[in-house]
Amino acid sequence: MAKTSRAGIARIYHAFFYSMKGFKAAFKYEAAARQEFMLAVILSIIAFFIATSLAELMLLLILPWLTFTFEIINSAIEAVVDRISDDYHELSGRAKDLGSAAVFVFLVLTPLCYVAVFGKYMGWWFN
Repeated sequence: MAKTSRAGIARIYHAFFYSMKGFKAAFKYEAAARQEFMLAVILSIIAFFIATSLAELMLLLILPWLTFTFEIINSAIEAVVDRISDDYHELSGRAKDLGSAAVFVFLVLTPLCYVAVFGKYMGWWFN
């Protein structure tokens, strides 16, 4: 792909369409991205019902979407590694594992935060 020298509005306009191609690829080829997107939508709706402050609401909105974002980044890493070679290489495996670990961190943090906020909402703790 050749480098373009677009600037200003033209660069932003074209960047938008490149991003849309990225979303389309994520939804077409990555089941995990589809699942995490749907989960982010559902959790975002729930967040409006259980958050009792703006800080809680922002936390509950941001975490699932960061999980989805990291899944897209992990998919990009995997695509690049697979493009280079299908042969096993320690560094290729490490790159894929590190991307997966980043997603895992958010897959753990998100429900922990939702449980904490829901527990507070229900009056179980943090009163």
